[in-house]
Amino acid sequence: MQTLPLRITKFGHACVRIETDGTTLVIDPGAFTDPAALAGADAVLITHEHMDHFEQSRLRAALDADPALRVWTNADVAAQLEGVGQRVTAVGEGDAFEIGGVGISVHGEWHAEIHRDIPLVKNIGFLLDGRLFHPGDAFTVPPHAVDTLLLPLAAPWSKAGEVVDYVREAGPRVAVPVHEATLSPIGHMIATRLLGPDGPGTGSELTVLGEGESLELG
Repeated sequence: MQTLPLRITKFGHACVRIETDGTTLVIDPGAFTDPAALAGADAVLITHEHMDHFEQSRLRAALDADPALRVWTNADVAAQLEGVGQRVTAVGEGDAFEIGGVGISVHGEWHAEIHRDIPLVKNIGFLLDGRLFHPGDAFTVPPHAVDTLLLPLAAPWSKAGEVVDYVREAGPRVAVPVHEATLSPIGHMIATRLLGPDGPGTGSELTVLGEGESLELG
């Protein structure tokens, strides 16, 4: 498969837009994301059902507005989109598909534990073109070292040391923080500092994108 250039644009919290050769994919446009992130998208990928990754009413509105829009997600989210028909595809660990020339594989099964008394939900990660990985809400290690890891920076289920160790284990060339809406500006500075040259070291570059900023993968 030909390798296409990918343009990654950061939107609110865990959401990114991926644009390549006339195709636009949106990952996890939840409640903390401007609905405009979905404008003109060809496909939406959703890792799990929590509201900061999946906002049902907004997604249904986008599907109503664009009959060509498709969704790939896990079975539990797909069940909540009943009535949309064949436009939603349920996928899980080990599945692979293609959208607009971009090969996508699915990895992981469960959301990271928040607390033992809170039931786990299904969570899948998406590996795009073998080089860009979005793990959702889990420290799922991709099947091989990737060029770019979309890194969950802060969550009720993680601590700073685990984030550092996850980058070390995943071994990307570049880590791009996402999932940081719960952080104050000072908290964000501290968290990213730990992942940069002043921290314990991850072996990966750190690229911090602000809202609406983009990164090009050749």
